[in-house]
Amino acid sequence: MTATTLTGRTTSTASPGGTPALVVVAHGSRDPRALSTVRALLHRVRALRPALPVHLGHIELNAPLLPDTLAALGDGEAVLVPLLLSRGYHVKRDIPELAAASPARTRVAAPLGPHPLLVDALHDNLLEAGWPLHAPRDAAVVLASAGSRDPESRTDTGRTAALLADRLGVPVVPAYASAAAPTVPEAVRALEARGHRRVAVASYFTAPGRFATECAAAAPWIASAPLGTHAAMARLLLHRYDEALKTGGRGAERRALALP
Repeated sequence: MTATTLTGRTTSTASPGGTPALVVVAHGSRDPRALSTVRALLHRVRALRPALPVHLGHIELNAPLLPDTLAALGDGEAVLVPLLLSRGYHVKRDIPELAAASPARTRVAAPLGPHPLLVDALHDNLLEAGWPLHAPRDAAVVLASAGSRDPESRTDTGRTAALLADRLGVPVVPAYASAAAPTVPEAVRALEARGHRRVAVASYFTAPGRFATECAAAAPWIASAPLGTHAAMARLLLHRYDEALKTGGRGAERRALALP
């Protein structure tokens, strides 16, 4: 089966043998760096699995929007993998509802986090920002996330913080740019009050944008870059795709139970 993309190119919607296409579902952003980052990440995914058709759909703000991407697939099969780091409204409601309204036969994978591969990316980005190989006793990290009113989203972010703390051997406190507490400045102040003189901010965002920029500006020491196109992100997208094929798309429900 073939379909015409929004750019006018004709592309296959299913890989040889009828393997479902991978549709990466990004949130969308007014920051042009976000779209270019997501496109570069999909390029890495395609390089890892050249025979797999890989498509992009946004929830809002950017083209192609997810309904348009799914419409272009016709009645083909697809696995929707949220380019999102935790459970929340988009994962639980928006994406499943958009999938159900499409002609395509779809399964919805779990969000990316929490997962050890995300910790690999966070760790590498901190090292690149100047984190020492042997962290001093007075160091600590604020894990800066977008935030959500959904308590399960905060649970997922807290689990990532715990995994990163185990990796670094220092305290890691989750904090949020919106909709949840503490904020990044509040978390920084709390750590400093506990005697941590070197507090880094780990950017737990998939791409550059306003929230990532604001959180990085609150760092009193170093701030890492967003997860972006790190190799672990491409591998994790494919892992969630494969997982959804095995579980029938029930991975989102299983996030509350166990890693990975």
